[in-house]
Amino acid sequence: MNRKDFFKLLGLGALGTSSAAWGAALQRLGAVLPPTDPLPVLFFGHGSPMNAVEENRFVEGWRALAQRLNIQPQAVLCISAHWETVGTRITAMPQPRTIHDFGGFPAELYEIQSPAPGHPGLAAHIAGGLPGQVALDEEWGLDHGTWSVLKHIFPQADVPVLQLSLDRRMDAAAHYALAQQLTDLRRRGVLVVGSGNLVHNLGQIAWQHLNDVGYAHHWAATAHAQLNGWILGGDHGALIAAPTRSDHALRLAIPTAEHYLPLLYVLGMQQPGESLELFNDHAVGGSITMTSVAVGLTA
Repeated sequence: MNRKDFFKLLGLGALGTSSAAWGAALQRLGAVLPPTDPLPVLFFGHGSPMNAVEENRFVEGWRALAQRLNIQPQAVLCISAHWETVGTRITAMPQPRTIHDFGGFPAELYEIQSPAPGHPGLAAHIAGGLPGQVALDEEWGLDHGTWSVLKHIFPQADVPVLQLSLDRRMDAAAHYALAQQLTDLRRRGVLVVGSGNLVHNLGQIAWQHLNDVGYAHHWAATAHAQLNGWILGGDHGALIAAPTRSDHALRLAIPTAEHYLPLLYVLGMQQPGESLELFNDHAVGGSITMTSVAVGLTA
């Protein structure tokens, strides 16, 4: 089925960006994915690409999380720090390519190929339900912010995976608002994942402590505690404002926003009273935290 016929089937061609329009699109999504109980939504501190091939406490934490999830979602929608665009885009190819978006690592890392399929129908639904906000993309694929973690969560790579890009023109509040518009995907068997790092300053890494779990510069420890306090306290307003605050520690912790913003997609989908917990909550190399967040995880 071509894209034009698909939109006709779902009746998405004339939708606007209002909540009513998105709700109508969701009603028609039954042609693609049936309703389910709401799935959790997750933020992974993904760290080094080497986590794809190493055995360490963070990989163990991801696997433990996978055991607790104990689900086979219809699809995974990942918002990765490593795909920034002008305008929001979503991967729409049947078989996304594996992107090795890094340099200077061992050959075994470049040999990894993720066989996870895409989900063009779901991509078309999301783009069609938010015309002018989300566009289809058939060039990107899966970058290491996605596959380096998901290979431990779904090692069989039998779950369709899509990526949603970060529009570099949008501020933090706009990213949070877009997440809220996409929340109902959780009730269609879609596992939404953000992948980045809350504290991420490569220019300040203490290379001699790169493998010392728990080692943090003073400013990183300060920002780590502040951000965790806001997350656990449900202060989404403070977290939305964090990338532009003048605090010395936060300026160093979030020198650029791309690794931080995926968190806001997870928090934007949190419902009132819904559980939230942290895992892999450790610093590495002085200037990176691997803190990860699980919302709505009941197992």
